[in-house]
Amino acid sequence: MKIEKKIYDTRVGEILVYRLTNGAGNVVELSSLGAGITRIIVPDADGRRDDIVLGYADYADFMRDGACAGKTPGRFANRIALGRFAIDGCEYRLDTNNGPNALHGGNGGFHSVLWDSEATERGVCFTYRSADGEEGYPGNLIAMVTYSWSDDDELLIEYEATTDRPTIVNLTNHAYFNLAGAGSGSCLHHRLKLDCSRWLPASADDIPSGEIALVEGTPMDFTAGKELGADIDADFGNLRTGKGYNHFFIADGYDGSMRHIATLTEARSRRRLDVATTQWGVMLYTGNWLASNEPCGRHGARYADYDGVALECQGAPDAPNHPNFPSTVLRPGEIYREAISYRFTVE
Repeated sequence: MKIEKKIYDTRVGEILVYRLTNGAGNVVELSSLGAGITRIIVPDADGRRDDIVLGYADYADFMRDGACAGKTPGRFANRIALGRFAIDGCEYRLDTNNGPNALHGGNGGFHSVLWDSEATERGVCFTYRSADGEEGYPGNLIAMVTYSWSDDDELLIEYEATTDRPTIVNLTNHAYFNLAGAGSGSCLHHRLKLDCSRWLPASADDIPSGEIALVEGTPMDFTAGKELGADIDADFGNLRTGKGYNHFFIADGYDGSMRHIATLTEARSRRRLDVATTQWGVMLYTGNWLASNEPCGRHGARYADYDGVALECQGAPDAPNHPNFPSTVLRPGEIYREAISYRFTVE
């Protein structure tokens, strides 16, 4: 493993960028802004290497981008209805930034701060200390995100957090994948298979109703695998109002251990991404609103809707307000531990 570090003095502060090159010559690039992935460069079936995650021409453009591209949202990834939740009878109110709801920890969430960082033997560890009351969340929280890049092209992301007061935590990675190469166009021809026979129906503003439903017989069924665009125009719930998929799918057989949850493939490049996680499920987002995102991509143009797909392994959206969902409460003396694996191969 070769690790190179560069320091960029930008308009948003000093950003540290780490370039990890494994024994096969394939690359992952990580940024201290949002503890994020900025590049993943892997070969196709013919040996041609391309960057297969959406990123920007300027590292500072990752600051508060609407797409949250490649970064670590938090303290609570996804949405919390009306920005309100309670722990032990005490109600907390968060900054709202998605209509009436809180999204990805607020405008000043973990994805929009500079993390401390250090290289490790196998990758990079990022640390952020979130103060009590930041964006409305209780407790001084210490969060750690460790990336490891193996010689067989597995990117492992490990999350840890501790707190001095009861709080809520839900961490994930928000990379957008296009296995044909970033900037190559729509990803709706990609084929996705999910090991998820249940999903969470949601309102038009993507807040779960609390129901846990079967995917069978609906456009939400990816258990046998299908193209992302196969049913995206179906007259079905907020597939219509949300212009596509922005839904949470529950991992079959969930028990907190590392389990395979998704396989994404692209026919022309024959690249394959296998995703495994310890989390309850995965948020599938087909990049329905990428065209409203301002930064310019490295290919010299802004991204269009559906140019990338996010597979965000995490706890359930709005979990603090649904006692039938696995708890996202973290208490003093406990350690939040979760992990995500992205493995890249060719077929």
